[in-house]
Amino acid sequence: MALKIDYSLYLVTDRTLSRKRSLSAIVSVAVLGGVSCVQLREKNCSTREFVSEARQLLQVLQPKKIPLIINDRVDVALAVGADGIHLGQSDMGLQDARRLVGKTMIVGISAESTKDALEAEKYGADYIGVSPVFSTETKADIAPPLGLLGVAEIRRRVSIPVVGIGGINLSNCADVIRAGADGVAVVSAIVASACPETASRDLHQAVRQALS
Repeated sequence: MALKIDYSLYLVTDRTLSRKRSLSAIVSVAVLGGVSCVQLREKNCSTREFVSEARQLLQVLQPKKIPLIINDRVDVALAVGADGIHLGQSDMGLQDARRLVGKTMIVGISAESTKDALEAEKYGADYIGVSPVFSTETKADIAPPLGLLGVAEIRRRVSIPVVGIGGINLSNCADVIRAGADGVAVVSAIVASACPETASRDLHQAVRQALS
């Protein structure tokens, strides 16, 4: 079985928003603020650079027992011994990925509809990223926003953890939790912040209050 992890404040990286700071520097302070899970998302670098970045983040996260999830690239996840892999609807299929990574690695799936979510659960996903909840500029070519009602509907239909992503920030993160999500995934709200630690702490506090 995959690890049972805390999805409550899930950081997705984006170097284009990092203000020229290294991802390891941002992640180091973000976890101090309360980030509970990190996904390394790289769309525009070489495989070798992706692997190197992942290993740097593992050095930060492993001592704190915070999982590192690799976006899209099953080969990179396997190469570095990451805790999990996250797949979109156009990435490798869930069943194929599971055959490669086995039962101990976390496999998350982006769901753009209730149908996607039901299929992900049926074929053994460990969690679902409901995407996008709100409109967002941090990812191109995404489906129309599902909104809070979409989060609530998916939460009602599946039993595995649900994480909202897309346009989530301090002003709306609690609403996503109250709609039924187990956690929120954020990108620019932390990565682009002038102080990622403070941003993470504020988000963590808001999410925890909503969960309670």
